Amino acid sequence: MKKIIHIVGARPNFMKAAPVYFAIRERGKFEQLLVHTGQHYDEKMSDIFFRQLGIPKPDINLEIGSASHAVMTARIMIAFEQVVLDEKPDLVIVYGDVNSTIACAMVAAKLGVKVAHVEAGLRSFDRAMPEELNRMLTDSISDYFFTTSPDADELLAKSGITEGVHFVGNGMIDTLVRLLPEAVKPDIDGVSPDEEKGFALVTLHRPSNVDDAESLSKILSTLRDLSEQMQVIFPIHPRTAARIKELGLETGEILLSGPLGYLEFLWLQKNARMVLTDSGGIQEETTYLGVPCLTLRENTERPITVWEGTNVMIGGDFDLLKQEIAKVISGNSKKGKIPEKWEGKAGERTALVLEDLLL
Repeated sequence: MKKIIHIVGARPNFMKAAPVYFAIRERGKFEQLLVHTGQHYDEKMSDIFFRQLGIPKPDINLEIGSASHAVMTARIMIAFEQVVLDEKPDLVIVYGDVNSTIACAMVAAKLGVKVAHVEAGLRSFDRAMPEELNRMLTDSISDYFFTTSPDADELLAKSGITEGVHFVGNGMIDTLVRLLPEAVKPDIDGVSPDEEKGFALVTLHRPSNVDDAESLSKILSTLRDLSEQMQVIFPIHPRTAARIKELGLETGEILLSGPLGYLEFLWLQKNARMVLTDSGGIQEETTYLGVPCLTLRENTERPITVWEGTNVMIGGDFDLLKQEIAKVISGNSKKGKIPEKWEGKAGERTALVLEDLLL
C-alpha cells in the first residue's frame, strides 16, 4: 500500500487537511501519516483544533515551536528530512502557505518524493508578505496542484504550470460545512455575544496592521466608535495584544478574548452582523456564510471572495471602512454567492484524483 504524508503546522492547515485525510481514510486505498511540525504549539492554537475537528493525534510531532522565519524553516527541514528518510513516502501533501508548507515541500522535492500542494495557485502579488513567498516557492517545486477556484488555475498557467493542476474546490469549506451544526456559542469572560442587537467580529494579526502604530491606533479608534452602536468581539492574537499594551492604546468597550476554538469561532462568524479581518481564510468562510466581510488589507490572494462573495477590500482607507460599516448597519451591505465547488466535497474530489495519479 502506497504511503502519503500530510503536513500540518498552523491552524489553517488543520481545516484544510482534515477533509482530505478523512476522504482518503474512508476509501482505504493508501497508508497515511499525519506530521505536525509544531509551528503552532500552544493548546488553544493547536491541540483544541485537533479535538474539535476530529483529527487523530499526529503520528509524528516535530515540536519546532516559535522562531524567526529562517530559523523555523531550517529546523523544520532538518527534522522532516529524517522523517522522509525513515518513512519513505510515495507522496507528501502540503497545505496552504505557512513556513511548514515550503519547508517540507523542499525536503520532499530534494529527496525525490512527489509533492502535492493543496490550495495551490493563490497570489496576492505582494512579496512583502512571507506567505506570498511561501506560495510561490511551493508551487514552483510541487508536482500536483489542487486549487480552490478557477482563477488559481489561470495564475498557475501564467507561470508556466499546466500539468498536474486539479480544480477540486475549497477544503476549508468542507470542514465548515461538516461542523457548522456543532458550532458553540462562546462565553467570553462571562459575557455572551449580543444576538439581539448584533455584534461585529474582529481579527487582526498582519504586521501591516499590528506593527504599524498609526494604523493600529486608527483601527482601534474605529472599533471603539463601532462599539457604541453594537458589541465588538475581538479574539486577540498574542502579538496584537502585546502591541496594544506596548503602545498604551485604549480598547474601550471592545470585548477582548484570547484565541478561541474552531467551533466557538465558527459560531461567532455565522452569527456576526459583520466581520473585520486581515485573515485570508476568514474571507472565504464569511463568503460561504453570507456574512459581510471588511478586509483590512491592500490586496488579497482570494479575489473570488471579492468578485463573487461578501468581501470588501478596505486597505488603509478608514473613510471607506466607516462607509462600509454604515452600509452593514443600514442593511445595505454587499451581497454575494457561494463560489463553484464550495459545497463541501473538495476532500472527496482530492482523494479520487490522488487514486488516479498514484494507483
